[in-house]
Amino acid sequence: MSKKIIGIDLGGTSVKLAILSEAGEILEKWSIKTNILDEGSHIVPDIIASIQHRFESHGLSKEDFLGIGMGSPGVIDVEAGTVIGAYNLNWKTLQEVKKQFETAIGLPFFIDNDANVAALGEQWVGAGQNNPDVVFMTLGTGVGGGVVAAGNLIHGFGGAGGELGHMPVDFEDAFACTCGKKGCLETVASATGIVNLARRYADTYAGDAALKKMVDDGQEVTAKDVFDLAKEGDDLALIVYKNFSRYLGIACANIASILNPAYIVLGGGVSAAGEFLLSGVRKVYEENVFPQIKQSTKLSLATLGNDAGVIGAASLVLK
Repeated sequence: MSKKIIGIDLGGTSVKLAILSEAGEILEKWSIKTNILDEGSHIVPDIIASIQHRFESHGLSKEDFLGIGMGSPGVIDVEAGTVIGAYNLNWKTLQEVKKQFETAIGLPFFIDNDANVAALGEQWVGAGQNNPDVVFMTLGTGVGGGVVAAGNLIHGFGGAGGELGHMPVDFEDAFACTCGKKGCLETVASATGIVNLARRYADTYAGDAALKKMVDDGQEVTAKDVFDLAKEGDDLALIVYKNFSRYLGIACANIASILNPAYIVLGGGVSAAGEFLLSGVRKVYEENVFPQIKQSTKLSLATLGNDAGVIGAASLVLK
């Protein structure tokens, strides 16, 4: 009989857990609140207790499972199974995550960065269609991502491989990034970045577009507002959309020219703009990418949504 896998997606607000088949199908899922009090010391014990409760209530034992995989924020040592610097979890010191899980539950435990794990999920059973060469970009508050090449996650020599959001792309009056540099992709292609662009172009725009009025009136402007207005033909919103597409399309062309993956998959909250977002980015991408690569590397939208993390975490066990 085939065995099951536990996948865990650890976030600053909640922990998503799932039991999956070896084919990546979610059999059941649940979530618990992330308790970051006391330097995050409750987080791992809470997850372990939740899994143990699930075993008891569903008549399961460790013999039913191959192992446990987890995606976590922070700097991960995948061999040692430790995490440090996950500040949204209040984990400032080194966390011996693997040791705690394996001691308490007795199953093999695997961990990687949450963005990398989401990339594995989309590569395995999502938009990547199980192709061994897939790049995943998540467009949220920032821009994260992961690179899967020849079936393996790229971690890089110092563990920072796949930091796609910190590619320099903006050489105008560049916005400061949280990393300390200026002009990073995430300052112009994230939800925050789109608002940055709305303010930049509103400053020099002389018409009476609805987006201009919102910015000038000090109203809260979101990425969704910008895309919705652009779809309606708002002049300033279209300028923002065109420049967002320019930055992200060129970034995708650069990634494709270096890696030539089968797919560059766009996910995260901003990607909810769907085909409208993709069409603008694809146009710029195709104008700038190496001609032979244009035939083989395709842009696509993520398909797994919030399940990418638990599915990708489960795949760590199989790999």
